[in-house]
Amino acid sequence: MLLLAFLLAVNIGVFAQQGGQGGQRRTVEERVKAVLERLTTDLQLNKDQQVKLDSIFTKSYKAMDKMREDAQATGQRPDREAFMKLNAERDEKVKGVLTDDQFKKYKDAQEAMRQRGGNRGGGGGGN
Repeated sequence: MLLLAFLLAVNIGVFAQQGGQGGQRRTVEERVKAVLERLTTDLQLNKDQQVKLDSIFTKSYKAMDKMREDAQATGQRPDREAFMKLNAERDEKVKGVLTDDQFKKYKDAQEAMRQRGGNRGGGGGGN
């Protein structure tokens, strides 16, 4: 249940990044901190995993923000396919840091949330 709550929060963060409807966006650092706190608890991460995942999520969120800003600068919507590709690349890196069991829990929770929530919030890419 906690992992599902974590993934919901992550997806809400992604939707907020992509939504472009104003509102308050958390900084990359705030989003990474929230993700790491939840992952550390839910997946029982060790310190090395926390450091590596901090870097992975920071780079991913910065790339997403840049993609969104570039799209807004040209008056276009962010490319859903490009966001999905970034998420897949991030998840592949995450897989290299987590144990098989941790990664399975991570992916299972993502899939369960997709099944339940779909694209609530009007966002795209998901996790």
